[in-house]
Amino acid sequence: MHSPKTSIVTNALSRGVGSPEVDSQPARAFEAGMFDPRASTAAFPGCGCCPLSRRSFLKKGGAACVTALAMSARPVEATEGPAGRPRIRIVYVLFGPKQPRPTWPNIGFDFVPVMQRLEARLIRECPGFEFVTSMASTEAEAKKILEEDQNSSVIGYLVYQMNNWPRVVQAIAASGKPVLYADFTYAGTGGFLTYNAALLRARSPNVGFVSSSELADLTEAVKCFELVRQGRTPSDFVAATAQLRQRRTPPPESAAWAEDPVQCLSIPECVSRMKASKVIAIRDQNSAPATEIMGIPIVYVPFAELNGLAQAADPDEVRLWADRWEHGARRIEGVTRETIERSAAMYLGQKALLQKHSANAITINCLGGFYGKHINAYPCLGFCQLVDDGLVGACECDIRSTATMVAITTLTQGRPGYISDPVMDSAKREIIYAHCVAPTRVFGPSGAANPYEILTRSEDRQGASLRSLMPVGYLTTTLEFEPKRKEIMFHQAKAVGNDANARACRTKLRAQPLGDFEKLFSMWDVWGWHRVTFYGDLKEPVYALADSVGWKVVTET
Repeated sequence: MHSPKTSIVTNALSRGVGSPEVDSQPARAFEAGMFDPRASTAAFPGCGCCPLSRRSFLKKGGAACVTALAMSARPVEATEGPAGRPRIRIVYVLFGPKQPRPTWPNIGFDFVPVMQRLEARLIRECPGFEFVTSMASTEAEAKKILEEDQNSSVIGYLVYQMNNWPRVVQAIAASGKPVLYADFTYAGTGGFLTYNAALLRARSPNVGFVSSSELADLTEAVKCFELVRQGRTPSDFVAATAQLRQRRTPPPESAAWAEDPVQCLSIPECVSRMKASKVIAIRDQNSAPATEIMGIPIVYVPFAELNGLAQAADPDEVRLWADRWEHGARRIEGVTRETIERSAAMYLGQKALLQKHSANAITINCLGGFYGKHINAYPCLGFCQLVDDGLVGACECDIRSTATMVAITTLTQGRPGYISDPVMDSAKREIIYAHCVAPTRVFGPSGAANPYEILTRSEDRQGASLRSLMPVGYLTTTLEFEPKRKEIMFHQAKAVGNDANARACRTKLRAQPLGDFEKLFSMWDVWGWHRVTFYGDLKEPVYALADSVGWKVVTET
């Protein structure tokens, strides 16, 4: 006797969705206490995915959760579809089957084969369920899906975050039905991390999650819906997915790392030099009065000032820098000589602006400037050169990340940091620091250089950016300053490799975090997505710096 073939109702691939403006703001923090996603030890019988905790590890957390908690305490009615099997709805969170805009993973990306592979695997490995599919990119579309399912046999949802910022999972989670929330790695990660952290902080009792590069991890988590079919509660389902995720996450590699002595300034000298620093921030066509973070002055200037200096760059010097970058690159792909020369002119404009204002750091709203035609080249290659030279060039006019870079580069006498959009991969127990700007001299201006490639910027396949192939086997320290709360976010990880995946940003440093890997999922809603990574064991000097200015260090692991 065999199970009947599972069917998938494929309305998603045929219908498509609209492309509303992306909500670029991360989910707001919930002030409730943290929740531990780890389950306890006694086993649930009957789940095909893993041994499970009988004791619910989820606690009630605030008035906002009362209704959902009440719903989670009741088993979900395991009604059946036309084929006699309970239904699970897959909700693909994306702007369209083919990426219509420059965002992760990249413009023009074809999601259809990805969806087809997932559905084929679910048909093969989960024959006890029928799967129906939809796509959504707005809360309104998510609510419409729920309305359509009110009188259906859908017992739960797989919400697959495939673009970064569409807010869909929040509405689906509010249904009270079991939800498996999954990240399509290097595609929906920003939204997944911030939204999932908010759900964890709110102690959502019906939402489990998967953050893995391996499709098998997602498929095995879907099998935990078997508990729901057996009449178990959504909380039981969440506990099952948590235990499964932790069981399938490999143990950390060797804790040993290569010797890398860091020569730090004394804390008083560091603080003095920070106050003598200056950040040039370019966010729009307006100037603004100076502000400060941890004593570091910040001056806002308009795009026009930078653009004028770039256009005035000496042509011979432009060619010299373009030659230097080209000759140093291991590979150049998709980038013309003209584009590299425009990047060199932009770099010389940045240097001239720093000299004009007696500054040692610059951060630019690069995307707004380029798409608004305020600048004619991305500043990525220039940023890379600045950080290699012991200065600071920082992406996206991210002020707090720029201040982080200034402080730690000052403290370490020139070690560069780079801003990243981190990615979590439980399949390898790794955090990946991804961005299109990174140093090639991670040990400082006088240290050894590592190989690099010149490629287009990933998301729009335009301009010139850099893939830095960073050294492995070394300890890294990752930080983020938060001036409003006077806190420094902190974790450490061992660099283990570089990922050349074409999706998302070009540089992708793979690292094994020290400490509690699961805890790393919990703070992205409060702190935002960006982090700044430095090579070296900086724990003691960072704590000393925080103590000297009355700040607190918050550990992420």
